[in-house]
Amino acid sequence: MSGNNEQHKHEDQHAAIYIKSSASSNGITTLLIGLAVALVGSVILIFMPPLFFLVGVLFLSGSIVAFVMGFYKLQEPKYSLKITKQSIEYYHRKGQWVLPWENIQRFDVPRVHKGLEHVDLELIGFRLRDPEPFLQSISPRLITHLLMEQRPLVAQVIANSCKTGQCPSDDIIEDTKYKCQDGRIINGVSAMFAHRMRKLQQGLGYDIFVSVNDVDRTGADFVALLKECQDTLLAQQRT
Repeated sequence: MSGNNEQHKHEDQHAAIYIKSSASSNGITTLLIGLAVALVGSVILIFMPPLFFLVGVLFLSGSIVAFVMGFYKLQEPKYSLKITKQSIEYYHRKGQWVLPWENIQRFDVPRVHKGLEHVDLELIGFRLRDPEPFLQSISPRLITHLLMEQRPLVAQVIANSCKTGQCPSDDIIEDTKYKCQDGRIINGVSAMFAHRMRKLQQGLGYDIFVSVNDVDRTGADFVALLKECQDTLLAQQRT
């Protein structure tokens, strides 16, 4: 009997929910479409009159786009997120990060003002209790990618906080030095990302973000899934 209990405990520790990115799906299909379009373009160029030359070139150009899209889809990790009892793990072709549940203060779909309305962003935001430990779990390559990817988001935050609409854009450039609460100095891209996290928290209320393209459902449905996981963990901790 004790052996069965130990087995269930071992399996329970390794239970996880895997989320597949919608952006990484249909990679093989995209490549096959590109191949078919390339064949059609080649047939047009070889067998059709010169009048159809530009049509054939357009087909070949489309096939190149499809090949590139299919290639990058296949480079994406099999799963974009892994949810366990200990943490939420994010996977990207540029790297990964790990976010323990105890460091999550709240999560939701961020909203911004557009005129008199509140508009949901195509993101899931996480507010951290302590942002600094998160910097140790994220790879520098992924930090560099996120700094570039989030620039439009920062510009939107600046625009929303600027009453005149003519505020300077210097706030997009992050400082390369960051002083931690314990006095340590972080340099380079990690420091830039620390400042970026603070800036986005002030503007949107969240430190880090996951695009809805990285999940297999809507942002609201994914937040509901996370809430369900969190409630289950809290219930298990009480028992």
